Amino acid sequence: MKGKDIEALGIPSGKAVQLAQRKIKAVLGAGLTILDFQEILKKIALDPETWKKDILFGDLAHLCFREGSFKERQEPAPWKQWGEDLEPGAIAQMENACRLPISIAGALMPDAHLGYGLPIGGVLATEGAVIPYAVGMDIACRMKITVFDFPVDSFEFAHEDLCKILERETSFGVGAGFQKPHYHSVMSEDWGITDITARTKQKAHHQLGSSGSGNHFVEFGVFTLEKEDLGMKPGTYFALLSHSGSRGPGSDVATYYSKLAMQLHPELPKELQHLAWLDLDHAEGQEYWAAMELMGKYAAANHDIIHQKITRALRSHVVGEVENHHNFAWKENHFGREVIVHRKGATPAGQGDLGVIPGSMASPAYVVRGKGSLEAMNSASHGAGRVMSRKQAGRDLSWPEVRRKVEGAGVHLLSAGLDEAPDVYKDIDMVMSHQRDLVEIIARFDPRIVKMSPEK
Repeated sequence: MKGKDIEALGIPSGKAVQLAQRKIKAVLGAGLTILDFQEILKKIALDPETWKKDILFGDLAHLCFREGSFKERQEPAPWKQWGEDLEPGAIAQMENACRLPISIAGALMPDAHLGYGLPIGGVLATEGAVIPYAVGMDIACRMKITVFDFPVDSFEFAHEDLCKILERETSFGVGAGFQKPHYHSVMSEDWGITDITARTKQKAHHQLGSSGSGNHFVEFGVFTLEKEDLGMKPGTYFALLSHSGSRGPGSDVATYYSKLAMQLHPELPKELQHLAWLDLDHAEGQEYWAAMELMGKYAAANHDIIHQKITRALRSHVVGEVENHHNFAWKENHFGREVIVHRKGATPAGQGDLGVIPGSMASPAYVVRGKGSLEAMNSASHGAGRVMSRKQAGRDLSWPEVRRKVEGAGVHLLSAGLDEAPDVYKDIDMVMSHQRDLVEIIARFDPRIVKMSPEK
């Protein structure tokens, strides 16, 4: 029998078909005909569980169960989109995610663009399972803004000193860290909860207080509060804004458990492989959840160190702070049950929740308060969203052009990659206009001095 004939009977392509072909001789030796064999293959394909203990066909049934047992939802899980002109690829990824048997509902934020598995700007609620790739590779990537009583006109009379502070007190890039590690209580947490976190503890200590490459930044700017809120009076303030995550340790955790999830779900078709999940009532899911929670604490610690060091350097007092995760999963109650809400590049925006949504190096960021949209599962965008790939940016943009645009916005850029230029992002104000039903704008941050990972 040819492989295509066996596949036509419902046997998954690949190893299962090859094993079925090898069994033909044994089948004929047992007195069965090819027609008998074909009927048996049909039955195994329809119900491999029943045949798992069969002496002759048990191994084939087991392989079919592992490789061909994917059963998607009869009806895709419902989802809703915010914003216009979203990438077709991002929409397709959300549609695919809603085919999973564990999926309950989805939402696509107005900054959505293509990612691995779940799109960036994708929100997905599942039941009893967590999807590592739907959390993301930079687990618990985070925003933090600190507002000071430092004079706003310091951008004029102390500009050079402010630049030196950012250069001296931060470290950026893949593998970046500090020769003398910083102290933070997060290093006293139980890093032995999984093998992977135990192995990465030393790296975590070395990188504590640093920032990654790509879109991570630390910047000084002007914070504008129109009305009394956040425990502050209306006015303009000097502020520090940072965007960073769980660094190398988070990447190690994400890589390990993403691969493990895909190994545990070989039955998933190619377009769903990066949506492989870990059951939370199994050891693998519990391990990942514990590691993810630890990476959340570690990401918060990175921001703590950055903001503490710069506060000391400024010799100033803090008058307000706002911070939030994205790239995380939360246990929440929606639709009358407990679900796992994945926010991959999406900001928690429950009723009253505070968060920070940035634009680009030359456009404002906004401090927002969530409105608790049930359809969005209490979520909002995490930024402006890319409209240009990193490769395209390197091909189509030039530094003279980018620097003119950045300087025209009143921003002094200390370092960055060309792939983070303003033109690679959507208009943040347009994005905010598409999510007026998700968040209320409380304050605005306009960058003045920006530090990002230097170009490679």
